[in-house]
Amino acid sequence: MAKNPSPVWHPFTQHGLGEPIPLISHASGARLHDAAGNSWIDAISSWWITTHGHAHPRIMAAIRAQTEKLDQIIFAGWTHEPAETLAAALVRITPDPLTRVFFSDSGSTSVEVALKMALGYWFNIGEARSRILVLEHSYHGDTIGTMSVGERGVYNRAWQPLLFDVDTIPFPHEGGEQATLDALDAACTEKPAAFIVEPLILGAGGMLVYPAWVLAEMRSICARHGVLFIADEVMTGWGRTGTRFACDQAGIIPDIMCLSKGLTGGAIPLAVTLCIEPVFDAHYSHDRSKTFYHSSSYTANPIACAAANANLEIWRDEPVQQRIDALAGAQAAHLALLSRHPRVANPRRIGTIAALDVTTPDSGYLSNLAPRLAAFYRERGVLLRPLGNSVYVMPPYCTDATELAQVWEAIADSLDTI
Repeated sequence: MAKNPSPVWHPFTQHGLGEPIPLISHASGARLHDAAGNSWIDAISSWWITTHGHAHPRIMAAIRAQTEKLDQIIFAGWTHEPAETLAAALVRITPDPLTRVFFSDSGSTSVEVALKMALGYWFNIGEARSRILVLEHSYHGDTIGTMSVGERGVYNRAWQPLLFDVDTIPFPHEGGEQATLDALDAACTEKPAAFIVEPLILGAGGMLVYPAWVLAEMRSICARHGVLFIADEVMTGWGRTGTRFACDQAGIIPDIMCLSKGLTGGAIPLAVTLCIEPVFDAHYSHDRSKTFYHSSSYTANPIACAAANANLEIWRDEPVQQRIDALAGAQAAHLALLSRHPRVANPRRIGTIAALDVTTPDSGYLSNLAPRLAAFYRERGVLLRPLGNSVYVMPPYCTDATELAQVWEAIADSLDTI
């Protein structure tokens, strides 16, 4: 079997299949380009991160300016202006009880931080609580802790011996919402440490959508039992579900919130975990043993923080919400037209995210349909990456009507061709 001569080992890629790997030279707006003049519409926002479009001028300018001032500094016991400005701004735009901001460098690490905060809280106040509740089909990252609180399957079975046990609450499918709430209520009586959820939509689990009232009820149950509520808004944050944060639609305030991806507009890695004051207070002491022992070398990198500050300025100064609303409406229209196709099942949308299932006997995460569809779309100038037999569209907010039409035309053609 001939191997690709490149030494690069790509994520979530089976190199033994010999699938082509385009080399992208530059990007702008919703489009990716190679040196030969080919272009692709980035219909999944490069794994859900790009919000305003690639190479947004204001974010690029902020990055360039920061590189001339301060590139990196240890954040343990030191600080800098971009991080202080960003933390203060995040506290202003999130609900009042979320008063503390802990920096990290990816969505996975922001969730790891959240789990450690929750366990540290109970440990430091002297209560023996260590069990974590999770929602069925969830995904929270690919580190050991985040895999432990996510769905188990072929994608993590090799590391099963390293994963800790959790209690799983059934996903609230339509008609089964009360069973979910009853199961959560029963599990909370066992005094777990925390319940972690992706609010309103489960991403890698298949773009599974559930209503805001269920999220609100789950939050209420946890509050009633004194169980910490962790909202993983890594994907759902920054407008994807139609509002800046998905929790806004349910009118809830989590005890701990994880943000990443769109935090910098998708330009550069950065993440934060926000928490309520009691969680911080449990670690605040003259006793050094109660220190929150977590960091990475690049915690609160100044360049990344500058990019995030530029993103917040874009939200403040530009009509971002109008763009989100327009894109959501266009997505709804395209989905409605295609939902009548005989091979389409379970069409669904929330905010700017639209998804459908292709009816086929070959389903599931390792469906052979997924790579065939991805290759078909690539040839049509579109970057889509189906989850098994689920096709979803999650483009940047700058995507215009012509580009979006091309995306949905490619999906329609694939249903008749493959």
